[in-house]
Amino acid sequence: MEPAIEIRDLRKSYGDVQALDGVDLTVPRGSFFGLLGPNGAGKTTFINVLVGLVRKSGGEARVFGHDVEADYREARDSIGLAPQEFNVDRFFPIREVLEHKAGYHGIPRERASERAEEVLKRVGIYDKRDTRFDWLSGGMKRRFMLARALITEPDLLILDEPTAGVDVQLRHELWETIVDLNQRGTTILLTTHYIEEAERLCDEVAILDSGRVLDVATPEALMDRGTDDVVVQLREEPTAVPDFAARDDRVESVELDGTMLVVTARQGGLVAPEVVSLLDDDGHEIVDLEIRRTSLEEVFVEMTRQGEERATPEVSSS
Repeated sequence: MEPAIEIRDLRKSYGDVQALDGVDLTVPRGSFFGLLGPNGAGKTTFINVLVGLVRKSGGEARVFGHDVEADYREARDSIGLAPQEFNVDRFFPIREVLEHKAGYHGIPRERASERAEEVLKRVGIYDKRDTRFDWLSGGMKRRFMLARALITEPDLLILDEPTAGVDVQLRHELWETIVDLNQRGTTILLTTHYIEEAERLCDEVAILDSGRVLDVATPEALMDRGTDDVVVQLREEPTAVPDFAARDDRVESVELDGTMLVVTARQGGLVAPEVVSLLDDDGHEIVDLEIRRTSLEEVFVEMTRQGEERATPEVSSS
């Protein structure tokens, strides 16, 4: 089967600004895929190319095998977009806004009415169906944006910062709705500044910075590239500890503070058993042990920081 999204050497420039600089990316059909990057990385431009709001400067972009420009109608009809901005007709009840949206995509009036009821119930605001958008609370507005994206029963759902500015409870409720959609077969493309969101939800993530893809991997694989702390509480303060670094090249540093030993290493979960074994061989009694894993957020910050350093030209002094 064709992937949900297939991008090859995608480029977009605005004058001297290169918003997308040769992006290559494949999003498998049915996956939950995250697109992460700092402000100005090119995420919004990437999405706008997919939905036809921006014309690419070069390269190829396909959605379920349909070229986003040559086969615009087929590509666009397969996408549901929940943008970060509230670009909604504010003069009609939200039920009617959904029916109008469905009509734009050729859905018959009767079916459009049925779909509007279905998606409003799915996102939990059916009782507000006769309310204008501006009269909704902030959280309800976010729910409505998701409902509008779902009205056409899309195969690809693009969520641009879907939980921005909402409280923790609503965020978790939206997560449950989105995960359920994905489990039913809908491909999800998520952009978010809440890195925890991507770490928790996504099968794979792409790190986008300065218009380029730095890497694509599972959150787990990315986190394995960082360092973890193996924190060991000993019964008594030791006069010396084993040379862990000499035994395992994944160990980067060792700190001892009284009875607290911290071994910093890549893939700390795999290093921990060896730490325990060496301490036991030396006769040290372990009271407690904790592995503090590197978060995806820490890896993301480090990768984008390195990307900025690579993109900044050196200035020679004279």
